[in-house]
Amino acid sequence: MKSHDTAVRVMLDAARDQGAETVWDRHAKQDPRCGFGETGLCCRHCSQGPCRINPFGEDPQKGVCGADADTMVARGLVRAIAAGCASHSGHAKHLAHALHKWAKGHSDHYPVKDEAKLKAVAGRMGISGEGMETRQLAGQLADLALKQFAEGEAPLAWAFNHLTAGRREALERLGAVPTGIENTIAEMLHRTHMGVDADPVNLLIGGIACAVADYAGSHMATDLSDILFGTPQPVASRANLGVMDAGKVNIALHGHNPVLSDLLVRAALEMEGEAGEAGAAGINLMGVCCTGNEILMRHGVPSLTHSISQELPIFTGALDAMVVDYQCVYPSLVAAASCAHTRVITTMGMAKISGAVHIEFTEENARESAQKIIREAIGAFKSRKGRAVSIPEISSEVTAGFSVEAIVGALSKLDPADPLKPLIDNIVGGNIQGVVLVAGCNNVKVPQDENFLGLAKELLARDVLVLATGCGAGAYARHGFLTPGAAEKYAGPGLKAVLSAVGEANGLGGPLPPVLHIGSCVDNSRAVDIAVAVANRLGVDTDKLPVAASAPEYKTEKAVSIGTYAVAFGLPVHLGVVPPVLGSQTVAGLLTAGVKELLGGWFIVEPDPLKAAEAIFGALQERRRGLGLASRPW
Repeated sequence: MKSHDTAVRVMLDAARDQGAETVWDRHAKQDPRCGFGETGLCCRHCSQGPCRINPFGEDPQKGVCGADADTMVARGLVRAIAAGCASHSGHAKHLAHALHKWAKGHSDHYPVKDEAKLKAVAGRMGISGEGMETRQLAGQLADLALKQFAEGEAPLAWAFNHLTAGRREALERLGAVPTGIENTIAEMLHRTHMGVDADPVNLLIGGIACAVADYAGSHMATDLSDILFGTPQPVASRANLGVMDAGKVNIALHGHNPVLSDLLVRAALEMEGEAGEAGAAGINLMGVCCTGNEILMRHGVPSLTHSISQELPIFTGALDAMVVDYQCVYPSLVAAASCAHTRVITTMGMAKISGAVHIEFTEENARESAQKIIREAIGAFKSRKGRAVSIPEISSEVTAGFSVEAIVGALSKLDPADPLKPLIDNIVGGNIQGVVLVAGCNNVKVPQDENFLGLAKELLARDVLVLATGCGAGAYARHGFLTPGAAEKYAGPGLKAVLSAVGEANGLGGPLPPVLHIGSCVDNSRAVDIAVAVANRLGVDTDKLPVAASAPEYKTEKAVSIGTYAVAFGLPVHLGVVPPVLGSQTVAGLLTAGVKELLGGWFIVEPDPLKAAEAIFGALQERRRGLGLASRPW
């Protein structure tokens, strides 16, 4: 089985009938895989290579420069962390520039939408808004945000201001304190250059610092998105390929940055008349991957599909445009669209694809570019008149938009004076055995969604609350886990009681979903905020909480960086795909055991979702016993 998503399986058959190639076909053509690369024992950091090391003890045991297995594996890992940090922080920097341009009067397309969030974030960053009008305060916050990227003397405010005192001390003791986001990335690239850092432990400590810088960038991206586009609140929508409408102009928005997609949502509403003149019943916007999560949370725009199945909507014959910004966008989209009427439209100068239509999108020309993009899609709609379309009538109801503010607001209906108390009381009492953040992408090595679904079913049945972000949240959306009915179907009795109590108190007439969709991949910072708030309320560090994270089907370098900062913050972190580190016993041992002694968190590597759920549950029980709370057997 390639996917657990029925709609995906239907479209895979359609793609095969059309003679089209998909990610699964290209994956099969890569066999047999390079065993050196899969274990991390391949290096091409200089032109003397590529070098490889024999994992069975025979020669070669060192690269040309003399780097051994430990150095080679560590260098590869921390380079991945640096790339992940660059991706998330690049997203954040784009948002900082958008806020800065509005504050300075250079662009009026992106005014502050949530002034309360602006004031709250500014206050956390040490900026007093007393007597300031909104533009002035926004300008000061944007200036501070941009300064976070350069080298500074103090620890990164956007990271350290959101951590417990104990966590800050632990990172300082280890020497894993980033002083500037881009400075830290540059240092890791320097240190992993041939002939620089060859100590695997020192390299991994640098990697942890870089991951903490990634957290700063991710938190910044979340904060600035909320300020510019609104802090999410619960919203109802739908997910999966059945959200397409043959009678409308179907536009998929794909990538990660809401600077583009949020304005396209506004422009589409203004251009319904043009679509009508072309014979369409309207404009149907849909989301893919994390751009999809951003517009789902804030506007209720339905999610079309996620990650590895991004090519398949094209084969319905009904997709008029796939509009992309950056990250996780497959270049194969252009080839998939070559025999269809679909327009693949790139929008960022740093992220072009040969053969795609390129419409440059900047803050200054945002409205004009948005209109051009939608007119391209309307033109494509005209060209498909009379053509057959085949849309799988498969979709699920979705409730999304659980920001920290939304979760605290829901809990406040039970205890207005102390909103965290109901959550803490139920963790202490055992109705909630722990909380697990499930994040990350799909990976073609795993039958799509298999690990996400298997893991959640086991954890929910044992009264573990699940938070989800990114394409993991997308998997749960497409399979019906983001609905009140899912609480009845999957949650254990204690968790169900809590979800029902919160739902009833908020006038929902039923429980909250057992999996809470908290956002895109940068929004993992929301989960950290909740953990830090609970830890501070209990007077402990985050490494003591019955909280864990999981990336059951991860694939990107961003996921490596996220997992590393979660471990740095003291959490057990499960990986469902084996990372390329097995070539070094030293590195593998540090990640799965040694780092626990230093920071309290560690990696659990387990491809089987049932065994993974058992290991995660065991980690939660260990934490409960450490706090003197009753534990349960598996």
